[in-house]
Order: sequence, then C-alpha cells, then structure tokens
Amino acid sequence: MLRPDPFLCMNKELLLENNEEARSLFGKYDENLRLLEEKLGVTITARGCKLSLSGEEEKVKESLNLLEKALSLVRKGESFDKNLLLFPDSIEISSKRTAVFPRSKGQRNYLKAMERYDLVISIGPAGTGKTYLAVAMALSNLRQAKVQRIILTRPAIEAGEKLGFLPGDLEEKIRPYLQPLYDALYDMLRTEELKRLFAKRIIEIIPLAYMRGRTLNNSFIILDEGQNATAEQMKMFLTRLGFDSKAVITGDITQSDLLSDTTIALVEIQTLLKKITGIKFIYLTDKDIVRHPLVREIVRAYEKNIRSESDKNRV
Repeated sequence: MLRPDPFLCMNKELLLENNEEARSLFGKYDENLRLLEEKLGVTITARGCKLSLSGEEEKVKESLNLLEKALSLVRKGESFDKNLLLFPDSIEISSKRTAVFPRSKGQRNYLKAMERYDLVISIGPAGTGKTYLAVAMALSNLRQAKVQRIILTRPAIEAGEKLGFLPGDLEEKIRPYLQPLYDALYDMLRTEELKRLFAKRIIEIIPLAYMRGRTLNNSFIILDEGQNATAEQMKMFLTRLGFDSKAVITGDITQSDLLSDTTIALVEIQTLLKKITGIKFIYLTDKDIVRHPLVREIVRAYEKNIRSESDKNRV
C-alpha cells in the first residue's frame, strides 16, 4: 500500500474552551471524531480540551474546517448533528438559524441543483426535506440579495380552490392549507422579522389559483404539493417565471388528492420537460427521510404494497 509522502503530511491542533464544548463536539464515545477519521483518513487525538489532527495536508485542512464549523454551532447554542461532518454543504439563512445543512446524499444533490438551475423539480416521499430545504434556499437567496422576494404557493385542493365560500378574510381562509410553509418559515426566521417581510410583501404565501396573470421577476418561487396541481395549473405556474427568477416544484406523486380521471401534472412534466436545458429533476427516496425512523419503515411498507398491487394487475 502506498504511504503518504511525509513532506505532504500536516499536524494541526484545535483548542476548545471547556469540557462541555468537548462533549458536544466529540459526540458519545467520540463517535463524531471516529466518523471524521473514517471519512477523510486522518488521525484525530483528543486530550481534554485539545484536539490534534494529523494526516495528508488537504485532508487535515478539510477536517479542521468541518470541526470549526461544527464548533461555531455549538458555541451559538445550536444543536449539532453529526451529519454536518458527512454532508458539510450548508445554507446560510438568518440570525435565528445560522445554517441548514443536508442530512443525506440525496438532499445534498437537491441543494446543489437549486444553486445551479433556474427550475428544479423535487419528487419524493414525505419526510425527505423537499419543502424545508426549498424554503431555506429561498431565504438564503433573499439574504444574499440574489432575489428581491419569495413567493410560496400550494394548490388549495382541500378547499376545492373555492375559498370564497369559507368564513373569514383571505388569510384566515388559506392559512390551514398553507400551514406547512408557515411552519418552515417560523423555524428559520424570528417572528418580528417574518412579520416585517410579510407586511412589505417581500414574502408572500398564496394559493396556486391566485398566481394566474402574474409575472414574477427577481423572485424565488416555490410550488409545494405539486402532485395536487392539474395540467392546466402547472402550465400556468411554469409560465409565471420572469427574469432573474428561480422556481422549485416539490411533490410526492404517490399522494395526489386529484380525482382519478384528472391528469397529475407532476407526472406529466417528467416527460414534457426532461430534455429542456436549465431544468433539473431531483428524485429523493426513503433513504433521504429525516423524520422519526418509523416514517421510513411506513413509506417502505406502502411502496411495497403498491408494487405488489401493480404486479397483480399485470397478471
């Protein structure tokens, strides 16, 4: 086996302020350090509040950079997940939540796609972070002044899109159907800041039916629950995209609430748009689920049942 050139080897140290920092950073039985050693092929030795790293120069630098990022989260009192060491790419958002980072390879590919493409279509089961990561990327783009506003929309299919028959003003009518989008925003921004952005219409959350007739320039637009959009609605949404804008469509094609004889646009566009440059399809799977471990098993059980029914129908 080839040994690294000793002249390319490096030794570095990282000093921590106290034992509490060390416990948070190292993980149970130093599992985070062992994970980093295995991933990058470096040697990490912990003595009290001091870490010593040795190995190839580039690997040591990368390891030190990851540990310093993790330590900055610990010092800000934020939860630190060992996935940061596995998938280090992060999105800078706000003062409330300094960063959001992917927890799987699929999520990492999703983030990279949103950085590189003007239209990203993310398809996958519940719990894979489709909506949450899209909202995080939108806020990051707003923070960096890459866009001037954020538009979040969903088909309000549960209300039959006939919101005029529901009690209350427009916001009271649509709030229940758009709540997941509000939840993501409130998790990432302070309440006062979010209220200010809503008041100035820098962030808008509206039903898909209310998008008709608009042209959205300098915007980050997210269509959530895309599996509930009809073909007509999807075409209408896609043609809202203006100059210097980005759009993300998310959905789970196994959970459409459309009538059985209605075309599911999220299925249709996989054929219609697949050859267009500038559009990227991202497919997330049960391996990307980041909720309770039972969610992954539930999704797999349903998928197994669907495959079984499909096989019966072929016979």
